[in-house]
Amino acid sequence: MNVNIQTVHFSADKKLLDFINQKVQKLSIFSDRIVRINVFLKLDNVIHVVKDKVAEISVHVPRQSFFVKSTSKSFEQSFDEAIDSLLGQMKKNKEKKAA
Repeated sequence: MNVNIQTVHFSADKKLLDFINQKVQKLSIFSDRIVRINVFLKLDNVIHVVKDKVAEISVHVPRQSFFVKSTSKSFEQSFDEAIDSLLGQMKKNKEKKAA
């Protein structure tokens, strides 16, 4: 599983990167075929005033991709909301394939 974390217009500190890596490792529970995970962290600017933090996650497995995007006042909260949504998508997909 290849994890790629990209930040747009800022540099993430080690604490945030460790937080993201720890959460991303839990995705392997729902699919052992994950090839690549891309995480994008962005600042949503409105007329030069920082408004919100955006987290986007895309997960690539053979013949399928999952994508989620979440926005909130902190990167941790945005990432948590996005990963929860992603887990829901992956669980639903796993149940559909099992049926």
